[in-house]
Amino acid sequence: MTEHTGRSLSRPTGYSRVTLSRIMTAVDVNLYGTVHGGVIMKFVDDVAGAAAARHSGGTAVTASIDEIVFLEPLRVGDLVHAFAQVNWTGHTSMEVGVRLVAERWDEVSEGAPVVVATAYLVFVAVDAEGKPRRVPAVVPDSPENEGRWREAEIRREHRLARREAIQAHRTQRS
Repeated sequence: MTEHTGRSLSRPTGYSRVTLSRIMTAVDVNLYGTVHGGVIMKFVDDVAGAAAARHSGGTAVTASIDEIVFLEPLRVGDLVHAFAQVNWTGHTSMEVGVRLVAERWDEVSEGAPVVVATAYLVFVAVDAEGKPRRVPAVVPDSPENEGRWREAEIRREHRLARREAIQAHRTQRS
């Protein structure tokens, strides 16, 4: 695990964990009567930003949303919990994983929370002038979090390869 702890300052995965909860209301719905995807995306970005700021010890800005998967619709009255944590760190960037779980207000007797969305976002820590700053290394604190670290590295490799391929294509067209 030395690859995770090469920097002088490091923090375990659990340090960054954040949970936000809210009840979905009538102002959150779209024309179909379910919660608008944009409302969900903002909620995801809010909780991921809180985890990134906690881990980095200051301001962190959204650099990209790698993936967001909507698994089940949200409805008015659902109590939604957003769980986030930093899965991976670079020098100035962090990948944050988010899972949204809903408690259905009209299915209390069944009681099983429903996973409604998952997402991966990349944040960059910035200083007061908006310039990137170093972040502490994240150290996976369980085998599950070690797996998340490895999967985050795969997503990063794909992001960089995609960016390079697009740049090469644009250069060819010029």
